[in-house]
Amino acid sequence: MVINTLAVEAVFADLVTEQPQAVRLQRLVGWLRAQFRCGAVALLRLEEDHLRPVTVDGLVGEALGRRFAVGQHPRLAAILARNEVTCFDHDSQLPDPYDGLLDALVGEPLPVHDCMGVGLRIDGQPWGVLTLDALQTGTFDAAARTALQQCRALVETVLRISRLEQENRALAARHDGGSRGGRAAPAAPGHLEIVGQSDVLTRLLHEMPVVAGSDLPVLLLGETGVGKELFARLLHRHSPRRHKPLVHVNCAALPESLAESELFGHRRGAFSGAVSDRPGRFEAADGGTLFLDEVGELPLTVQAKLLRTLQNGEIQRLGADEPRRVNVRVIAATNRSLRDLVANGSFRADLYHRLSVYPVPIPPLRERGDDVLLLAGRFLELNRTRLGIRSLRLSASAQDALRRYHWPGNIRELEHVISRAALKALSHGADRNAIVTLEAPLLDLDALGPSAPAPLAPSTPAALQPPTAEPATLPSTLRAAVDECQRQCIQAALARHGGNWAGAARELDIDASNLHKLARRLALKD
Repeated sequence: MVINTLAVEAVFADLVTEQPQAVRLQRLVGWLRAQFRCGAVALLRLEEDHLRPVTVDGLVGEALGRRFAVGQHPRLAAILARNEVTCFDHDSQLPDPYDGLLDALVGEPLPVHDCMGVGLRIDGQPWGVLTLDALQTGTFDAAARTALQQCRALVETVLRISRLEQENRALAARHDGGSRGGRAAPAAPGHLEIVGQSDVLTRLLHEMPVVAGSDLPVLLLGETGVGKELFARLLHRHSPRRHKPLVHVNCAALPESLAESELFGHRRGAFSGAVSDRPGRFEAADGGTLFLDEVGELPLTVQAKLLRTLQNGEIQRLGADEPRRVNVRVIAATNRSLRDLVANGSFRADLYHRLSVYPVPIPPLRERGDDVLLLAGRFLELNRTRLGIRSLRLSASAQDALRRYHWPGNIRELEHVISRAALKALSHGADRNAIVTLEAPLLDLDALGPSAPAPLAPSTPAALQPPTAEPATLPSTLRAAVDECQRQCIQAALARHGGNWAGAARELDIDASNLHKLARRLALKD
């Protein structure tokens, strides 16, 4: 085949016009797929030790959520390492990272096919790879390889233009910040571990650079399993404090008698067992960020001391007379309505107002559309690597089931569902050396609860809703039946105690820390 010079000039003139990067790159890979008459084209960017799909055409949508570890995929590693086009014949013994992922064959295993790719470099540094897959053996002949080498320059030029546009926007943002006398916001973050392309998530991610550049407290709000910790890490990573520690404190796991010591430290002899001076979490986070997860679980006595620290930047170790200055930015998170806790007297109103200077509601998975498939792709690739499977994919019916399900446990629940389904497939006799397809029954979503119910009130996390009188479908195993019974008992106790975990633990006659561990296993909380 021969790439027409006029066609290249025409597409280049179109791609260099001002347009969103996602649109530009999608048009680029679409044009390449049409020119090479192949089944799929993918553009993957190198990020540390893995390749992240940026734009694809012809692969299933969940492929964008996958992260391909270079060390686990010899074909991608070979393409990345070489400076010319690399082809793999139909009889190559190297596993193909896209087995089972071509969109045209979503309902059946992928047959033998040809593939080729080329490494991409920007300013002498590796950027990533461009891959092409064909459904027919022999599609990529010598002429096609020559044509891809010619198109490599076009692709690298388009990528360079997109990068220059990003740099210009960042310079403009810094200039605007400087002219107003404020701190420049960091460059817009990539998705990092936060996978998704839904409008609601994209809007939230666009807010993060502004929020990260401030030292004001942030309150992350959202149901269990939505990824509040990931957002806390994102804020810290893009803040001026990113070179200092990020200290994570799970407030729900702090025993009430030791919570004050854990946060603020203690002097030797302050209480029985205090055999030496010990700094607390605030001192460990000095200069950086302290992430208070499940802040609504803090005892009232500790809340008062936390408020004083937020007001004057001082802490006082338990048993000490003199205060200590600390410079800490606080990010708090909760899956409960702090307003309701203030109303019933279990959370201080002044602390609530101090923490919620900038509230950030994180959307539940059911409101994020097809993000569920991108996240599923991420977990499929993780399990494929962990379990040593050649290829792990979802059937069309499984994809539909994921879209329909309500996801009360959100992303954490999705991760557990995919991992459990992969293990079930192997236990039912699936061949690790074949393309393993997860069908809807393997996901067992009916046993977990009804699909697509009416949405919950935004102020009440899913984990705190009272259970339905009768499950839609009885669990299929004894373990599942026990888990469902425990889940319903915990939810009912939480509902009776207004979401208070300590009260629920007392009613259930279980140690509070053990209740939190059990709730995490049952996907009732982070």
